[in-house]
Amino acid sequence: MKNPYILVLFYSRSGHTQRLAEFIAQGIESLGCVEARLRTVPPVAVQTDTTLPPVPLDGAPYATLDDLKDCIGLALGSPTRFGNMAAPMKHFIDGTSGLWNSGALIGKPASVFTSTGSLHGGQETTLLTMILPLMHHGMIWVGSPYSNPELMRTSSGGTPYGVSHLAGVKSDRSIDDTEKQLAFAAGQHLARIALKLQET
Repeated sequence: MKNPYILVLFYSRSGHTQRLAEFIAQGIESLGCVEARLRTVPPVAVQTDTTLPPVPLDGAPYATLDDLKDCIGLALGSPTRFGNMAAPMKHFIDGTSGLWNSGALIGKPASVFTSTGSLHGGQETTLLTMILPLMHHGMIWVGSPYSNPELMRTSSGGTPYGVSHLAGVKSDRSIDDTEKQLAFAAGQHLARIALKLQET
């Protein structure tokens, strides 16, 4: 494949999930042979009178279904909303039935990441529920292995199910070094698996 890339698709309100996405992207690109393509999704609201511009004013562009169809792997991230992914990300995923019908994502590796306001605010449930639609697409779940020693010493974010971050109830806690290391390692791990699958 020409210019292979891994899609790092996220939704972020206060910037924490976006920062995780950026560290994951750094891990992906550290291998030097695959691109990390950062993309986001537009917000959704009960009132839909206002039309958003087709391209965000700043930050990552909005994802398209082609971004997803043509990637060799996916890192999917969202802040926690009552133990689940945020509505904008769920809205985007719900619009991928055409890819499901064609089997476009079957056999591609996927990882997930999240940010929460409290330590027990749904990190693991959000990661688990985010992977469910990807498994319906036939994707291969890539977690964070315990070969990363940071998993055994983190006191904030980081699970074997995927990368996570504790932002604090006021969203004022920065991503710490352990969380950064886990995000970077997760990007590397996902990229290595995606490249191995390309060889088969």
